[in-house]
Amino acid sequence: MFRALASNALTLLIVGLFLMGGLILWGQSQYKAEGPLETAMCLQVKSGSNMTKVSRELEDQGAISNATIFRMGADYTDKAQQLKAGSFLVREGASMEQIIDEITSSGASTCGSEIEYRIGVTRIQTRVRELDPATLEFVEIASFDATDEDIPAEYTEKRGDADTRYRVSVAEGVTSWQVAEGLKGIDTLTGEIGEIPAEGMLAPDSYELAPGDDRAAILQAMQDKQQLRVNAVWESRQDDLPISSPEEMLILASIIEKETGVPHERGQVASVFVNRLEQGMKLQTDPTVIYGVTKGQGTLGRGLRRSELRRATPWNTYVIDGLPPTPIANPGLASLEAAVAPEDTNFVFFVADGTGGHAFAETLQEHNRNVAKWREIEAERQSSGN
Repeated sequence: MFRALASNALTLLIVGLFLMGGLILWGQSQYKAEGPLETAMCLQVKSGSNMTKVSRELEDQGAISNATIFRMGADYTDKAQQLKAGSFLVREGASMEQIIDEITSSGASTCGSEIEYRIGVTRIQTRVRELDPATLEFVEIASFDATDEDIPAEYTEKRGDADTRYRVSVAEGVTSWQVAEGLKGIDTLTGEIGEIPAEGMLAPDSYELAPGDDRAAILQAMQDKQQLRVNAVWESRQDDLPISSPEEMLILASIIEKETGVPHERGQVASVFVNRLEQGMKLQTDPTVIYGVTKGQGTLGRGLRRSELRRATPWNTYVIDGLPPTPIANPGLASLEAAVAPEDTNFVFFVADGTGGHAFAETLQEHNRNVAKWREIEAERQSSGN
């Protein structure tokens, strides 16, 4: 009888082990399988939360099929204590494994709100945006210029959220003074700005911020990036250019940047200035004259006067020979590359063509015809009130 009982017990144990093994395999398959979520969602994990609360919320919102398996998976992979606070994008059909990886990895929010400070040539704009999980695109919910507009409630609200992300974007062609002034106006930053960085030595780009970041440190990051760009582009330069140093390349690139905002024109504009330098012609470019008037501190806000075109300043290329002594703005990477790899043309003139671009010419006669066309366009616009 004892042998029978022992045999039955062993049988039950074996069956139990098989069932347990099958249950584990089933749980693993559920953990790794495509999830039931039909539309992507933003999961907000608050500070102090835990896997139990998160698993219940995910189950309630239909993102996972079983909260217990979710928690067991987090425990089994030793990630239960690695939960991060923030807003995380849970994609359509995400598995429990993928969701746990998302909420325990870097801690950087992947959806929710973003505040972007855009330092442009004519204005400093703040944009408040939210990621729409359905389209995976940011939707703007507020936009304002803090220097002349009231601060909207949306900004104040999102600025108070712990998981809001921040960035500052610097446009091509802004001056170092404009960047410094822009950073001074960002109320999430700290620290004083001492000496303004040299003109041209701040890389136009987008930079991640965190509340409390130091303004001087951000400027240093911009300088470091621009120095890397300058070094790399200078090494790739064409032979026999009429510029002899990275500093001259930076000056030329800044002029190219200010003369055109049309990407495909940069090489042609560069060729005009390179041809003029090679032929000993004055560059005669209005942005350098404007810089001599403003010293890069803001925009001129009006047309140049004839007296200003004749006034001798170190930057007035209607008066001086060759390049001015310093850059006139911070050029982007594309303008740096154009300065050392201009298109092969015989152009020595260009003028606006009414489309936002320019008409280029090899001879003064051809240029005069282009200028006449541009004046006709200006006259038509003035008469029509545009």
